[in-house]
Amino acid sequence: MSSATKKITKLAKGLKKGAEKVTVHPPFFKTYIPAGSALPAPPLGPQLGQRNIAIAQFCKDFNEKTKDIKEGIPLPTRITTNPDRTYSMVINKPPVTYFLRMAAGVKKGAMKPGKEVAGRVSLRHVYEIAKIKSEDSCWENIPLKTICESVICTAHSCGIEVVKDLDAKEYGIFLEDRQRTETLEN
Repeated sequence: MSSATKKITKLAKGLKKGAEKVTVHPPFFKTYIPAGSALPAPPLGPQLGQRNIAIAQFCKDFNEKTKDIKEGIPLPTRITTNPDRTYSMVINKPPVTYFLRMAAGVKKGAMKPGKEVAGRVSLRHVYEIAKIKSEDSCWENIPLKTICESVICTAHSCGIEVVKDLDAKEYGIFLEDRQRTETLEN
């Protein structure tokens, strides 16, 4: 090794030691925010603060945009930050799992999907959920049949059975049995 190379190596090592570790965040991030209840408190406040977004203004803007949606519904939100501390946000429809749980009338999916059934939804429910989700930007150019298949796959992974028709009395009995089973397990 030449003496010039040794000096450069030594200088580079010195720079590494003296340099502070700075965390650089990407200019965008995705998070779920409950509709109408964005607060500057954790976990949202620190996430926004790390990216130099005006937290109070963001919460005010988000709550204003979601005032017509039932409060507390989780909304997938994509936030893009600019160097001048401005931001843009894209608020999508609630996740498919949220709609499936509401349609099935259950609070949570099955703990062991494939071995137990947490609830049931009809093909009509699947179609309606797919129509709602087709409005999201990520499903923009995808046929409704493909979206329906995706909703059915998500239902299976949550332990929710998809049936052709759903009888209200029969389903009420199923939910009562399911609730009794859950209380016995806990």
